[in-house]
Amino acid sequence: RDRFVLSKGHACPAQYAALAMRGFIPMETLDTLRKEGSPLQGHPCMNKCPGIDISTGSLGHGLPVGAGMALAAKKDNADHRVFVVMGDGECDEGQVWEGAAFAPHFGLDHLIAFVDLNKQQLDGACDDVMFMGDMVDKWTAFGWHTVKVNGHDIDAIVAAIEAGKAQSGKPVMIILDTVKGNGCLLAEQTFPCHHVAFKPDEIAPSIAHAEAVLEAARKA
Repeated sequence: RDRFVLSKGHACPAQYAALAMRGFIPMETLDTLRKEGSPLQGHPCMNKCPGIDISTGSLGHGLPVGAGMALAAKKDNADHRVFVVMGDGECDEGQVWEGAAFAPHFGLDHLIAFVDLNKQQLDGACDDVMFMGDMVDKWTAFGWHTVKVNGHDIDAIVAAIEAGKAQSGKPVMIILDTVKGNGCLLAEQTFPCHHVAFKPDEIAPSIAHAEAVLEAARKA
C-alpha cells in the first residue's frame, strides 16, 4: 500500500478518523482521543496506533522522512507512493529545504507532498514569523512539479494528485490554499486558534453551522 506521513502531526484527529473509516482502529476508539492510555495521542505514534507509518509532531521532520521512504521504494523497485502533508509554518525549518533539494536530485516522482497554506502558525501570522515568499515559485525553483489549488475543494485536490501521478521525473508539491478553522465560526480567521479547547456552549453554534453546510452540500 501507499505510505502516508502527517508531518503536521497536530492534525492527527483527521488521520485517526480516516484510519477508523478504513478499519485500522474501531470507530469507538475515536472517543478516547488524548485520554490517558489511549492509542490516539496529541501527535501520531506508530508504536501505539495501527496504520501510522511514522511518528510525527516535531515539525520539519516529515518531508525528509518521506523522501527517505520514497528513495527506499525506488531502490526496491516498489510501486507504492509516499504522501506527505506539511504545514506552512513548519517550512521555517531548514531540514524541509534539505528534503526539498534531495527529492528532485534523486528523481523521486512517486513522492507527493502537500503544504497547508493557511497563513498562521503557533506564534502568529506566517509572514510575520518568517516570510517565505511565493510558495509555488519556491518549490518550482527547487525542481518540484508544483501546483496551487483551493485546499477546501476536494475535487481540485484529487485532480492535482492525478495530474501529479501522470508526470514523471519530479516529485510533486501541491500547495493547498486554505483558511485556518474553515467552517468553524469560533476559529475561522481568528488568532490564536492553533491549539485551543472550546467550551461545549461555545462549540454548539459551530456544530449547527457545520451541519447546515453539510446538509446544503448533500442537497446540491
